[in-house]
Amino acid sequence: MISRREALLGGAATMVLASCTTAESVSQTVPSILDVREDRFLSLFPNDAAFETLGTGFGWSEGPAWDSARKALYFTDVPGNTAYRWNREDGVSVFLQPSGAESVEGFREPGANGLAVSGEDRLLICNHGLRRVEAMDIETKVRTPLTTEYNGQLYNSPNDLIEASDGAIYFTDPPYGLAEGDDSPLKEMDVNGVYRRGPDGTVTRLFEDMTQPNGIALSPDGRQLYITNSDPDNPKLRVAELSNEGEVLSHRWLFDMTPFMAEDAPGLPDGMAITTEGLILSTGPGGIFVITPEGDLLGRILTGRATANCAFGEDGRTLFITSHDHLLRLTTEMTGLGFG
Repeated sequence: MISRREALLGGAATMVLASCTTAESVSQTVPSILDVREDRFLSLFPNDAAFETLGTGFGWSEGPAWDSARKALYFTDVPGNTAYRWNREDGVSVFLQPSGAESVEGFREPGANGLAVSGEDRLLICNHGLRRVEAMDIETKVRTPLTTEYNGQLYNSPNDLIEASDGAIYFTDPPYGLAEGDDSPLKEMDVNGVYRRGPDGTVTRLFEDMTQPNGIALSPDGRQLYITNSDPDNPKLRVAELSNEGEVLSHRWLFDMTPFMAEDAPGLPDGMAITTEGLILSTGPGGIFVITPEGDLLGRILTGRATANCAFGEDGRTLFITSHDHLLRLTTEMTGLGFG
């Protein structure tokens, strides 16, 4: 049975970065990293758009999160069980080692995965090995568990998270950290869930029908919850309409990446970033998809390798990308949510 990581890295792992322009009226030169599907896409990038490599040699880079107070980016190497920090002065340096648990029998990846900066002092962490969502004081590195179980059952291996303006935390819980995935004897739940931890600490399961829930994000108004499904047989992006209390009012599949899987492009739907105008930047086959809230594809940023996640930082127009063994930086004309 092919593993998720093999599916992510398989295919055209050395795909040539070439523009695949389909918009007929584009007259300007198209940067080679852009796959234009609608003319508007080009206005989201400078004419000389190109990647800058900030670091290499990671096993599988993930979880980028920008710390505005310290002007630093945190990200994880999941199989390496290490979290790193990048800033302009020092470049990439080790921030946490181990990032998750020291060593856990039965876990393929006991390290941390998704990260999110909360306020000026806390880093929210999806800890695979300890099977929990936790908050860490950035200065002291003291960690506090926020949730470790649901209805008396341990989580599988929390993967990604997002914090709402009211302090609620939404997170996904696939079995990727477990050595045998869904077949692991350590797996206590018979579902791979999507959860909400309310400001009072109460946890609610929002979805239990997704095979491999992964990335998670919120719209600018906090009323739409986006979740990617990293199943090669069902690689889709879901949107859920939320009430003011965080309850799911309705949901639907917003975008299907299946046709791009057929192109033999590396990667699956994974992490996301949102712009101030509500555009969804979702990783997927070939790189990063830029999708409107209505589900229309504007284009793709072609990374040439399986890409796990992305996050805006610095002035809000800088996109940091964790792409397999690389940490990349790309200047854009978009503004990330939280910066506008």
